[in-house]
Amino acid sequence: MAIKFLHTPKNRQFKFAPRYYDEQKEDLENRIQKIKREIGVEDLEDSDKPYVPNIKGQMRGYFTKNIEQKRKSTMRLIVILIVLSAIAYFLLYF
Repeated sequence: MAIKFLHTPKNRQFKFAPRYYDEQKEDLENRIQKIKREIGVEDLEDSDKPYVPNIKGQMRGYFTKNIEQKRKSTMRLIVILIVLSAIAYFLLYF
């Protein structure tokens, strides 16, 4: 095994393949799929995906769940702090 004192390593390289995004084409495909689902004509590929017509209603549910989770986490934190302070009190004064 040879020791190299003046050896500088090569720069790290990565492979990046840029992708072309056509917004109009994707919008057209989404509209065609939506119309097919509304009519009842579905492709075999998309038959396992349910049709979701209202994203606004879904987001409302997400935000209410998020608020409930924050309330639960703050209550859990308060209970843990009370228990730890009680343990510290008993250890220091008894």
